[in-house]
Amino acid sequence: MKFSIKTSQLKKGLDIVNHATASVTTTPILENILLKVNFKNIVLTSNNLEMAIEYVITDDINIEQEWAFCIPSKLFSNYIALITDDTLSIELLKDDSIRLETTSGKLKIKGFGADEFPLIPAIKEEVSLSLSGQVVRKSIEKTLFSSAEGNIRPTLAGISVNISENDTTFASTDSFRLSEFKTVLDAEIAHSFYGIIPNKTASQIRSILSDKDTVKIVSGESQIAFISGNTKIYSRLLNGKFPDYKTFFPSSYTTKAEVNRIDLMGALKKINLISRENNYSIKMSISAETGVLLETSETQIGESDVRLIGAVEWEDNIVGVNSTYFLEVLGVIDTTHVSISFENPLSPILITPVTDPDKEKNTDSFKHIIMPLKI
Repeated sequence: MKFSIKTSQLKKGLDIVNHATASVTTTPILENILLKVNFKNIVLTSNNLEMAIEYVITDDINIEQEWAFCIPSKLFSNYIALITDDTLSIELLKDDSIRLETTSGKLKIKGFGADEFPLIPAIKEEVSLSLSGQVVRKSIEKTLFSSAEGNIRPTLAGISVNISENDTTFASTDSFRLSEFKTVLDAEIAHSFYGIIPNKTASQIRSILSDKDTVKIVSGESQIAFISGNTKIYSRLLNGKFPDYKTFFPSSYTTKAEVNRIDLMGALKKINLISRENNYSIKMSISAETGVLLETSETQIGESDVRLIGAVEWEDNIVGVNSTYFLEVLGVIDTTHVSISFENPLSPILITPVTDPDKEKNTDSFKHIIMPLKI
């Protein structure tokens, strides 16, 4: 049982499915890729039990007979990456192994029978809709960084996704900070959707999809699939309810500053060299007369302060903030200036983009809060 395939096609497929291959596991079969050979296509599948990926190859293949086999992902992918021949052939042998052969060499790999590989649960379709890859990727980029890690509060280890007829809203929080990104859609969609996508799944979706893709989203019974071209990404949804976060965003302020984002990022990077010795705790002073001052308390390696020019409104004030959290949110904002506002030193610090007057306006909306630190 044998087939031949263009090497570049196989490399592309392996690059995608390897996003869901388990690297360290007590279940060895999860470290494998399922290779399923049909008469009209070849399907590569990976499954780590939290997420699964299928990639279908239909071009540049020559198939003699249908068969299926599990191949160790790391060895298989590393060898294919080193092949410089245009095509290769893969043959299933009788001793639970396959032989890879090109004009310049061959390799035999032992594997597992296809029946040992975990099946991907079928999704009972309750919701089906389509979004642009750009909307999906950008929404994840703006919110993934502030989702929680670990299992202390499982519903926070993901991104809350709410898709209505006219817009999409992605939100995340680790209880110390909160992000919301909203996009108004170009055209209405027929179905609405709500669910919490695990942050590991969201990270892989962002890596695999491109802005030019059209993404079909299918969901039902706590399962979701993202389908684009030859790729299908399956995942469970997190059980539980995401916090009703809307009221967490402050509706008023007594202190507000608008600062150049690039200058602020540079200042925070300088401050971080010292503040890392103090769990990245810094003090931010905002004054209409002197601008914005960032400073650390004295640590074992020293102390630092950086002053920035800023347009300040209302009262002068001082607040404590985690400098790394501050730097991370600035990294997902793309405007020249940002707004920083808060009610008092104990209230959330609201950070939002300031629309660039010389750029085309868009309907996206992003806002983020960081909980203050004791000064």
